[in-house]
Amino acid sequence: EVQLVESGGGLVQPGGSLTLSCSASGLSFGAYDMVWERQAPGNVKTWVGRINRNGAISYPAFLNGRFTISKDNAQNIVYLQMNYLKPEDTALYYCATADRSIRGQGTQVTVSS
Repeated sequence: EVQLVESGGGLVQPGGSLTLSCSASGLSFGAYDMVWERQAPGNVKTWVGRINRNGAISYPAFLNGRFTISKDNAQNIVYLQMNYLKPEDTALYYCATADRSIRGQGTQVTVSS
């Protein structure tokens, strides 16, 4: 069974940092392009980072460099380092294959004082 499991979410104060992890079973990140997405209540899913199988990385412009996506192919983990967090970053964060055919259950990030 192919499964993605996110972890690392939690409550953080504005301006703080969190690192999310996405581990996989039945799937090798070395063979897939992967994305991190987020969804706040009442909003659509929005991608916040992409890392391709060849290591190419991209982000949406609105993040202004606050997030960093990386992966460890040996450990089969994709990371999302989030810095200078804002209340509007509060959402359920998912990792998924770039074609969105496989997605984890998500990990909640809440930015609040």
